[in-house]
Amino acid sequence: MNRLLVKEQLQQFFIEDIGHGDLTSVLFEKKVGTGDFIVKQSGIVAGLFIISEGYELIDSSIQVTTYVEDGQWVDKGTVVASVSGPISSLLSGERVILNLVQRMSGIATLTNEAVRTLSSDHTRICDTRKTTPGLRMFEKYAVLCGGGYNHRIGLYDGVMIKDNHITACGSIKKAVERVKQQLGHMVKIEVETETETQVVEAIEAKADVIMFDNRQPNEVEHFIKLVPPHIVTEASGGITLENLRDYSHCGVDYISLGFLTHSVKALDISFNLKGGMK
Repeated sequence: MNRLLVKEQLQQFFIEDIGHGDLTSVLFEKKVGTGDFIVKQSGIVAGLFIISEGYELIDSSIQVTTYVEDGQWVDKGTVVASVSGPISSLLSGERVILNLVQRMSGIATLTNEAVRTLSSDHTRICDTRKTTPGLRMFEKYAVLCGGGYNHRIGLYDGVMIKDNHITACGSIKKAVERVKQQLGHMVKIEVETETETQVVEAIEAKADVIMFDNRQPNEVEHFIKLVPPHIVTEASGGITLENLRDYSHCGVDYISLGFLTHSVKALDISFNLKGGMK
């Protein structure tokens, strides 16, 4: 991840939480201490760099030691990192850091579950743009930690022609033609389809990627047979952990899952100070 962007985002998050200063920190004055970040349920950890990057912004005197790596499975009770320094600084940064690491670890854990559930040597699990505003780069990084892949990062790094675009332009063919007239050859074009007719039209329009939207496994398997091997295929919409395995033998290249980021449960992680103040 881009360290400058990470620091910029973290700075905004700390400003939101700390404001003009942590009023409770007057309890500790210049006392120092040590604390542990402890995982309270088993899962994949992600975002441990947030601890060091975050505390560097809060107080550069804080020392951070991490014991595991992002993307690693850890059992309940594992100490993933320790920090030492002024207690007021440790506690001022605690909540923002925990919020991010817990959410990112929850996303990584859920992504890993999806990858294991699908259990495919060909089809890859990827995310969507259904992310939390301000947290996209963190959430998409977490998907990678869980063994998934990233779809486009934003509207700026790939064309995705969906139903409303098609309606506005009049047809898939017209939509693709207009995009190709305006953009260079380095930009890939994906087209969302729902019917066999649309799939054929997207092929004839020379789309780079064809998505099968809200289609059942048997429909996806049928559409795949129509698509030339040089065109990347994707299935999306209506796919859950419960029916994900049904898509494992369809032959699609990617399955994009919005629930990886939009409705994930954070992994339970706590921060505990050791002993008393020094």
